[in-house]
Amino acid sequence: MDWFSDFFRSISENYGHFFSWSDIVGTLSDPVSWGIIGSLVLLEGLLSADNALVLAVMVKHLPKEQQKKALFYGILGAYLFRFLAIGLGTFLIKFTLVKVLGALYLFYIAYKGLFKGGEEDHTENKGTSFWRTVLMVELMDIAFSIDSVVAAFGLSDKVWVLFLGGILGVLMMRGVAQLFLKLIAKFPELEQTAFLLIAIIAGKMMAGAFGYEMSHVVFFTILIAVFVGTILYSSGKKKREANRKV
Repeated sequence: MDWFSDFFRSISENYGHFFSWSDIVGTLSDPVSWGIIGSLVLLEGLLSADNALVLAVMVKHLPKEQQKKALFYGILGAYLFRFLAIGLGTFLIKFTLVKVLGALYLFYIAYKGLFKGGEEDHTENKGTSFWRTVLMVELMDIAFSIDSVVAAFGLSDKVWVLFLGGILGVLMMRGVAQLFLKLIAKFPELEQTAFLLIAIIAGKMMAGAFGYEMSHVVFFTILIAVFVGTILYSSGKKKREANRKV
């Protein structure tokens, strides 16, 4: 039973970080932490912009006030899921097998996004009651969160870095989804870039499982290079197509 008590002690210590003032201050005062948080927000924004539209379709049969309430309850559910997943995940991610499985899952997500294309489900819930709609929104929010949470563990094991990245990512998905949709509409290749970044994170996680840790400087350099490179490539491609038409 020692392993059982050790397990619960480790889990309780992980959740204790959520309520540690020193951890909060350490996260907020560390430029590297903010770099990782910014990376998570960017990734979540690119991956989840169209998900906000799916949720909007799911609640549009409700009266206006109930639509806002259903989406608000969905946000609370997404935060609760992240709280539970991060506390447990920061314990599990210490095990090599979990890191390897997480990396393989991210490679699969990247492969599916890059070569098979995403499958969108714009399901409407006509005639569905308010609380049933809330439940559907909660489940959809959790489904959207899984990929982001697993990817986050490839970047950090600090609970407040992961949680802040998740909180801001969810707000990004709901609040400025239109901005990311316009960005993707202007530079369509950015949608594929998000999955390329997931593949890079998967590689980082897999390397970490076998003792090689990619430095934050190298990762941020790759992230910026890929993002800026995609925009430059997309802009050049548009100019070439415009010149051909002329």
